[in-house]
Amino acid sequence: MPHAPDVATAELDSALRGGPFHVALRAAIAARGLPLQRVQHHLSRHGVKVGVTSLSYWQQGARRPQRPESLRAVRALEEILQLPEQSLLRLLAEPGASAVGQRPPARSYRSLVEASGVLGRLLAELGCPPDGGLHTLGHHERLRIGARRELAEREAHHIVRAHRDGVDRFVAVHHGGRGAVPDRMRVCALENCRTGRVRWNGETGMLAAELLFDTRLRAGDTFLFRYGVEDGTAGVSREYVRGFDSPGGQYALQVCFDAAALPVRCHRFAQHSARAPRNGRRELTLSGRHRSVHLVEPRVRAGYLGIGWDWD
Repeated sequence: MPHAPDVATAELDSALRGGPFHVALRAAIAARGLPLQRVQHHLSRHGVKVGVTSLSYWQQGARRPQRPESLRAVRALEEILQLPEQSLLRLLAEPGASAVGQRPPARSYRSLVEASGVLGRLLAELGCPPDGGLHTLGHHERLRIGARRELAEREAHHIVRAHRDGVDRFVAVHHGGRGAVPDRMRVCALENCRTGRVRWNGETGMLAAELLFDTRLRAGDTFLFRYGVEDGTAGVSREYVRGFDSPGGQYALQVCFDAAALPVRCHRFAQHSARAPRNGRRELTLSGRHRSVHLVEPRVRAGYLGIGWDWD
């Protein structure tokens, strides 16, 4: 298992490359081992006054520094935390920054990939129509987060009903996150299906795979199948988000953590759309025996649901 300093440095490097701002700030403070009171003290020596509460809000994502005095503080933080010049300010300047006192819109990397057209191209290569002919009655996902804090594996169990004749497959989409290497992932057909064609995009870490049924469904038929994706190719994972194009049945998400890498906080959240602010935040308690958290939505609506977690 990597030493704690190595993990902290890896988290910081990843956060400075991809953001968002609050994650990068939190990782930088953790990497330097400074309590917020010491950070505040160093800022005062630079002639900048910022309260501990404000610093806490900044690193939680509850507030974003935008006033001139706050931006002066961010410039000073780059020096205090021994960061490259403009590394934090660059993240604040990214499109979609929110007003003071509001949570950032927090477009997930998944939604950015989808907006770029990558997902559409992968589905087109598999000849997948916009409507796959299936309505989801139940969907249970189980994630395993490994000892390196990476998304190691995802397993999905689907209960579906066909709404037209002749449906004989499902196209599964897996997004491994920043730095993922999809050609090293493995798609496993676990129950009532077999793996067909697999397509991926190396730049985004996105993979699409056919799961072929052993029968052709008629309209009204129900079907159960299960598959998994062995991943473990990306860096530190901090959240998982599932998007829904239309209303559906029950959805359950379970995130299981390795005993050697347990988060300090977990929460669930929802988004009406990729650009909307996150809402419905609720803290989740980590189960001591199973080292996992979960959410259950009896009937999903169009939008996004997810679980996030903090490591420090």
